[in-house]
Amino acid sequence: MTVSPHQELTRPTPMGGQVQHYDWTYQGQTVTIAYETLGTGPTVLLLPAFSTVSTRAELAQIAQVLASQFRVIALDWLGFGDSERPAFTYERPLYQTLLKDFVQNCCPEPAGILAAGHGAGYALHLAQSQLPQKQISTRLLLVAPTWKGPLRAMGAPSWLASGLRNLVGLPLVGSALYGANTHPAFLKWMYQRHVFVDQARLTPAFIQQRHRITQQPGARFAPAAFVTAALDPMRDRTEWLQIATAVTADPNNSVRVILADQAPPQSKAEMQALSELPGIQSDHLPGSLGLYEEYGAEVGAIALAHFQA
Repeated sequence: MTVSPHQELTRPTPMGGQVQHYDWTYQGQTVTIAYETLGTGPTVLLLPAFSTVSTRAELAQIAQVLASQFRVIALDWLGFGDSERPAFTYERPLYQTLLKDFVQNCCPEPAGILAAGHGAGYALHLAQSQLPQKQISTRLLLVAPTWKGPLRAMGAPSWLASGLRNLVGLPLVGSALYGANTHPAFLKWMYQRHVFVDQARLTPAFIQQRHRITQQPGARFAPAAFVTAALDPMRDRTEWLQIATAVTADPNNSVRVILADQAPPQSKAEMQALSELPGIQSDHLPGSLGLYEEYGAEVGAIALAHFQA
């Protein structure tokens, strides 16, 4: 893997920071990853949740709170947000490698990592892998952490998930399936069921803005992998708890979990199981899987206290 010199862009962003990119080479192919920096001080890395509409902009309120005391770096995962969206085979090892390389080359020795949704599982893997070398801080804040993709949470068999993922990769059928699942009406329905509690936030302008995120070239590949469990950071609950236990076993580490009180039952059960491990601190906030955005100011206040401690 190689990383190019960072390049700063100047267009305005919801976070109000400086957009940069670096070229990352994976298995012989070089792709462009977008990220944004704001503030000064010790570095805190922000990792968005995976979703069809995943973007670092969902963490803007949190970033702005933290930027009062920290240098904040917010990443767009490959295949999401403003990062490139190639027709890769999107799987867990790709993102594990991407995160490891990004931290080593662009965000060495962060003071903390805030990770939402599936990003939490990748942050835990990174912390576990770096424990022997003590190369990074393991002061983690995991916000509405999840490890099951939508189809796995619904109990769909692996053969069905794999078949759907392959269908979405086809030129015509795949585009039609993806179009149906990113139609503004479907996006609003998803937000109502699993993401936001305050329905008044789901204005036509808001839904249209999220719909635009889904319409970039190559946009269907990574979200299809997420929905069909190919990006799940853990294989099962046992791994979920074992890795977290390994990270918290060192008394110098600090892990905090923010639980979403109105999350879907399966997701909430996994958050609860994680929060009950010895050595993990926890907070509760109203909201569902998108509480990192809907309650961004409240999450930011918890994050600021956690990373300053």
